[in-house]
Amino acid sequence: MRKLANSELDRKNTDEFKEAAKTPIIIILDDIRSLHNIGSVFRTADAFLIEKIYLCGITATPPNKEIHKTALGATETVTWEHEQDVLTVIENLKKEAVTVLAIEQVENSVFLQDFNPVKGQKYALVFGNEVKGVAQKAIQLCDGTIEIPQLGTKHSLNISVSAGIVVWDVFQKMQQLAQ
Repeated sequence: MRKLANSELDRKNTDEFKEAAKTPIIIILDDIRSLHNIGSVFRTADAFLIEKIYLCGITATPPNKEIHKTALGATETVTWEHEQDVLTVIENLKKEAVTVLAIEQVENSVFLQDFNPVKGQKYALVFGNEVKGVAQKAIQLCDGTIEIPQLGTKHSLNISVSAGIVVWDVFQKMQQLAQ
């Protein structure tokens, strides 16, 4: 085995990324405090050709030196928009027939392994504050909730870890549907 050189990774340049067909997933970050978490989510969004990120509430926006440390340029490729009110974003996306799902531990949530996306459907995934999670008012507006099963004592994952897990799972299930 040999580690691949960067030149062998078939990386897209910024223009190629912007022109590429996007995965029909939108990420909504609401009241995320950590600039490193925001940057990490941008990198995840870049890796899976995510359509867009909405940065809501107190979530910081690029350009920002601390976001850049973990985003490593993904803020230049991934389309993003700041909207103060997450409820407005959810309402507008639902009017566009986007299925909006909160990633949260709630009554009657669907465990991630049991979630099956519908072919041709666009999804928005809402991730909330590191301490308080997704706001109850946002959860009530969503079409449903997905929960990451956790077996340990904390029942809490870092927001960027949660985003990576959920986006990867939904992405690969969408890829299987497309085949």
